[in-house]
Amino acid sequence: MTHEYENDPRELREHWARTLRATTDTPDIDPYPYADNLLGRWAEPQRKYHTTAHLAAVLDRIDVLEGHAAEPELVRLAAWFHDAVYLPERSENEERSAVLAERALTETGLPAGHVAEVARLVRLTVTHDPAEGDANGEALCDADLAILAAPPEAYAAYTKAVREEYGFVPDEAFREGRAAILRQLLDLSRLFRTPHGAAHWESPARDNLTTELDLLDTSL
Repeated sequence: MTHEYENDPRELREHWARTLRATTDTPDIDPYPYADNLLGRWAEPQRKYHTTAHLAAVLDRIDVLEGHAAEPELVRLAAWFHDAVYLPERSENEERSAVLAERALTETGLPAGHVAEVARLVRLTVTHDPAEGDANGEALCDADLAILAAPPEAYAAYTKAVREEYGFVPDEAFREGRAAILRQLLDLSRLFRTPHGAAHWESPARDNLTTELDLLDTSL
């Protein structure tokens, strides 16, 4: 899919507003300060891959997977928050993003059960390993991991951007850490849990991961 929001913050702001209004019990809430705060976070200078372009891509893929999710609007809210806190040198980004979601969404009047579900989904992106039958988790994780199935040129751009985010890490340490992540992903019985993801993304993603790991192993 084309990423209709990628280069237009106005479209992303409206996407957020529509999603929030579809889920909150407070119809007079002003959604735009929350949108601006989140978009500011996604545009921070330390980000090279985890940018508004990544957010837009995940939202687009959730559109593709909407029919699989039990609560697609909550999955969309989780996408907005899943990398809202992102410092490459820190290990607790997902937890801090989930706490941010809990605080902000409670302020908006989102029902407590929905807030808890969004935060749970954000925390799930630590492992990308949802339980069997977790339809919301499967949709979010598949949407987030779909970049792994990109065509070779786009996949190379993704890996280059990830390396730039970790520019402070020496080459050998980065290669070792990246290889460990790739092996962890390849060890999953399934990278993608939705029918669409399994049919369209599983095979090319494994090819990309295997090729990247082979290159890393050669250079180690």
